[in-house]
Amino acid sequence: MIYSTATVPVNPKGEPVLTRVQAWEGLVLKARDARLFLPPGLCTRCEVVEESATHFVREATIGGTDLREIITLETGNKVTFFQAAGPREGAIVNELFEDEAGALQLRFYCYLGLRGKAPGGPEEQAEQAQFDSDKGYRAALLSTLKRTRELLARGHS
Repeated sequence: MIYSTATVPVNPKGEPVLTRVQAWEGLVLKARDARLFLPPGLCTRCEVVEESATHFVREATIGGTDLREIITLETGNKVTFFQAAGPREGAIVNELFEDEAGALQLRFYCYLGLRGKAPGGPEEQAEQAQFDSDKGYRAALLSTLKRTRELLARGHS
């Protein structure tokens, strides 16, 4: 089982301030179309194929791997990506919350396994190391916030 978590401030010193609503809009945009947020060429397909009052389903090709995710939105707070098809099983969560000082934070956490691989085996260990590295989800959170600021500056809403 892979468990990883990372938290970053939404509004570090020196960056244009994002409101909770703006940060939330960025998370929803990313859930609907990862191509807007990932490095060029990494996500070659991302489309919402089903939508209901409680969730939507997206199919994507990221890094050459086909994924199908059931995505739930807890408005203003949490986006959960349930891994319905692809190499991973489990859930990935992006959550907005205020820390003890009232500063807005963005937290990532996941509980995942790899389909068809031994629990705790070398593939899961490698995935765990990637999630926990400087190039893992902490970097993804920072790039999500950076891209949200860029899209807002261009008038995307």
